[in-house]
Amino acid sequence: MSKPDTPVVATNFLRAVVQSDLEAGKHAKVVTRFPPEPNGYLHIGHAKSICLNFGLAQEFGGDCHLRFDDTNPAKEDQEYIDAIEADVRWLGFQWTGDVRYASQYFDQLHAWAVLLIEAGKAYVCDLTPEQAREYRGSLTEPGRDSPFRERSVAENLDLFARMKAGEFKDGEKVLRAKIDMASPNMNLRDPILYRIRHAHHHQTGDAWCIYPSYDFTHGQSDAIEGITHSICTLEFEDHRPLYEWFLANLPVPAHPRQYEFSRLNLNYTITSKRKLKQLVDEKHVNGWDDPRMSTLSGYRRRGYTPESIRNFCEMVGVNRASGVVDIGMLEFCIREDLDAHAPRAMCVLRPLKVVITNYPDGQEESLELPRHPKEDMGMRVLPFARELYIDRDDYMENPPKGYKRLEPNGEVRLRGSYVIRADEAIRDADGTVVELRCSYDPDTLGKNPEGRKVKGVIHWVPAAHSVECEVRLYDRLFASPNPEKAKEGGSFLDNINPDSLVVLSGCRAEPGLAEALAGERFQFEREGYFCVDSRDSRPGHLVFNRTVTLRDSWGQG
Repeated sequence: MSKPDTPVVATNFLRAVVQSDLEAGKHAKVVTRFPPEPNGYLHIGHAKSICLNFGLAQEFGGDCHLRFDDTNPAKEDQEYIDAIEADVRWLGFQWTGDVRYASQYFDQLHAWAVLLIEAGKAYVCDLTPEQAREYRGSLTEPGRDSPFRERSVAENLDLFARMKAGEFKDGEKVLRAKIDMASPNMNLRDPILYRIRHAHHHQTGDAWCIYPSYDFTHGQSDAIEGITHSICTLEFEDHRPLYEWFLANLPVPAHPRQYEFSRLNLNYTITSKRKLKQLVDEKHVNGWDDPRMSTLSGYRRRGYTPESIRNFCEMVGVNRASGVVDIGMLEFCIREDLDAHAPRAMCVLRPLKVVITNYPDGQEESLELPRHPKEDMGMRVLPFARELYIDRDDYMENPPKGYKRLEPNGEVRLRGSYVIRADEAIRDADGTVVELRCSYDPDTLGKNPEGRKVKGVIHWVPAAHSVECEVRLYDRLFASPNPEKAKEGGSFLDNINPDSLVVLSGCRAEPGLAEALAGERFQFEREGYFCVDSRDSRPGHLVFNRTVTLRDSWGQG
């Protein structure tokens, strides 16, 4: 994959819409909302919606509500509610007032359903789900009226009351709007308003055994809350006529206008909550916050910053043109942020012991290195002594042309330290190099003597004072740019990247990292950007997650 150019900030057509509405006096104050269903964790696509809704409210001095559209208790959980609230706060936003729930409006929604029945615009239907699909027709054929469509108002009111009282089993009856079974818009073919679900609700307990559909709940909740701009993704464009039908046929206190924008489609990424849940349930990943997941909690644990996510959403822009965004743009955003703000450190991922034979035994000196090459973050101190570790990949006995690291009788500079020469390799019984005997030039600290050419600079840590740690090399969860596309008879799971996680134990980090706190981010010189794992890292067991490589090397040999 080619390296992305520096992204250009895209446009947001909704800014112009809101600006125009305010200037025309259509609204005195902008009120938006972020209305997730609490049936899973938020993913990167939700970040775009969060930034859009909260961002517009902030920009124009308005309000943004956080509302959970909690109409399906069988799939909802308090865990998801808590995680969603945490994600919104982490991104840097705060909702207006208390958290809202659509379930707070269940009494009003029920009363409006009764009004539709009394007006002859809703009826109780006994068709099974299979029969209802058959009666509904197709995109090319109109639907047929349900045989229960002409029940009297009195009968419908009685049956609906008995549904609410719990007399019927799940799925035995539904309440449907009476609109138009021949409509070319499938959403207007007598959609379901209420289903029977004998399920405990996380907010209302066992007060209800009938629950309103999402379509019936969503628009009316917007109206109750006085939402001025009801913003959703393009897949809801065909739902807008139904949204407006409800508003036109009920005594709602406001008439929000729905606007659609293109959802965020990112290559190498799955954002279907159903499939993300499958990954978790089937243990293809280690929970919703696995750093390989496209969830916001996964990105947070991996070391992404809220600023990088917000910058990414701004660069993607808001429009109505569907397309796929290159994940390289997201990786560009986090690299840009961490390059400027992450302190530098050294960590040897595959340690190879080095003994400097001409360095005095028992001697130790303190070397100062900057914590950042450009920003004023102070200095860090590294002890330098006779024994140290370098990375095993930084020594090669038969190197290829252009190799700029350590080789037999070759020299390199240790970062912030001396020039050393490889004099002898010590091997084990299998012939594997287990130790290097090197010599150093005491006149090369911080300088390169005239006439001496040193090919490269490598990182290192002191043997006695380094901190043992575990390093997890995370990569993209899917090897295919379109993981949804599977071979015949297969599934998206077949596209999982087998190398999406490589765990390295026995790594050695510079001593200052011993006190690193959960979530702290660093650039490990020459290795990439890493953060302290927030779940598994603890005193005596330091765990670092790779956030992103130093440069885009995906697909390169």
